[in-house]
Amino acid sequence: MALIRVEHVSKAFASRHGSINIMQDITFDVADSDFLAIVGPSGCGKSTMLRLIQGLDRPTEGQVVFRDRPVTSVCPQMAMVFQSFALYPWLTVAQNVAFGLEALRWPADRIKTQIDRYISVTGLDGFQEAYPRELSGGMRQRVGLARALAVEPSVLLMDEPFSALDPLTAEGLREEVLQLWRDPSLPPDAVLLVTHNIEEAIQLADRVIVLARRPSHVLADVRVDLPRPRDRKSAAFYDLTDKVYSLITEGGSAPSTASAPSPLSSSE
Repeated sequence: MALIRVEHVSKAFASRHGSINIMQDITFDVADSDFLAIVGPSGCGKSTMLRLIQGLDRPTEGQVVFRDRPVTSVCPQMAMVFQSFALYPWLTVAQNVAFGLEALRWPADRIKTQIDRYISVTGLDGFQEAYPRELSGGMRQRVGLARALAVEPSVLLMDEPFSALDPLTAEGLREEVLQLWRDPSLPPDAVLLVTHNIEEAIQLADRVIVLARRPSHVLADVRVDLPRPRDRKSAAFYDLTDKVYSLITEGGSAPSTASAPSPLSSSE
């Protein structure tokens, strides 16, 4: 049974020049224990799709279903990790991690336990009283990850979480996210990752949803049947990367004047 179903979803935004169709008739599902990546050209609505799934926005047509119930408002069983870290600069690391727990009105002792646990599992021990300005980009993203995991979400949504980091830091965090996801004692049940980096999608995900140019639709649902840890220098890894890259650059419903992204690109 699917954990999430995206059913014939379309999304349009109003502008002074009329309605702009971002996506059209998108359908896919996410199973329990899935690690799914969404890739596609810039402007095709990848980040918008995460917002629709979490209930931060509503589709123009179609619906998102979570555990057999339509998503009509913000779903508290999902948590988001953002590209821009989205931390509160006036709060310490511990206070940032506690923010979502306090919003859920958890008891103080349970909040303290969760803070300690997820600061530890994300490698933030010793930084509880530090402020975001005192941390590196990688450490700030760890805080965002700890804050998301602390509420023990069923679904972790990740919107370009590594694109603002240097390559070595990003690589380390990718491996840590995989380790956390594969630990049965930790949330979440599924991960949805939006990325422009095709290699990153192949390295991390079990499936890759490839979206077309705007108005986007699903070009392919590519299964990544490669053993972990994945060797990015292997022929099989390269073939899958090339397949997804070709789908993005050759597929779509409208011509693009922008140059094609490299499959090795790490950011938009």
